[in-house]
Amino acid sequence: MSDRDGGDRQADRHGDRIDQLLSALQDENEALRDHAAASLGQMGLEALPRLIGLLADEDAVVREAATSAIVRIGPAAVQELIEAVQDDSWAVREQAASALGKLKDPRGVEPLIRALKDKDGAVRSSAVWALERIGDSRAVPGLVEALMDGTLREDAARVLKKIGDVRAVEALIDGLLGPNWMVRRHAAEALGKIGDPRGVAPLIEALKDEDWLVRRNAAESLARLGDRRAVASLVPLLEDENGMVQETVEGALASLGWKPTESR
Repeated sequence: MSDRDGGDRQADRHGDRIDQLLSALQDENEALRDHAAASLGQMGLEALPRLIGLLADEDAVVREAATSAIVRIGPAAVQELIEAVQDDSWAVREQAASALGKLKDPRGVEPLIRALKDKDGAVRSSAVWALERIGDSRAVPGLVEALMDGTLREDAARVLKKIGDVRAVEALIDGLLGPNWMVRRHAAEALGKIGDPRGVAPLIEALKDEDWLVRRNAAESLARLGDRRAVASLVPLLEDENGMVQETVEGALASLGWKPTESR
């Protein structure tokens, strides 16, 4: 038997093994799927094209199992995932974006930013989630624009809060004064984290918000910003209807040097 024949047989066995694992990836047994995903990940790039194909499977469980296997392959899978983010199938694009986030590879940032404008809402949401995992400030302009997307604005505000980049300040101020209570919560917290003085006046205004967590986050952020202009607006909240707001305001006032002996 020639070396070539031996190599062909080994390749055939390898191919058969991939076929078996891909079949197991679609099994109802979760433990078997997990084992198959781990094994396929170890087999590397040879299994990747067919795993990418499974991202379009009609069964969400199979799609997620295939994504798990791809992530196990590691950085070597990134380039094909970048191409998959532009696939015709929304399911492939969604799972590819998710996989890029799990891999946290910086090469995925620009494709994911483009995916924030995908025609499918699930893909856009997956892209925001992935960008949050990567945490790269290059995503800030795209996330600021995503604040205008009704599907994404709450998640985009949360990610901007996490990244904490000064370029988001104006958009976060708009969000703080806007109608969406979840965005206001994230924006009130983010402005304190970023620490830009432009946030002081809007945060003082947010102390009157109808949502107690917006008020609490605004008080905490004003303490971080350390501007004593906030004192007069904070003092009335010592009698806020919400106990957590009261406690946060007490701490904020103490950090700003206010004494209980001062007039209310």
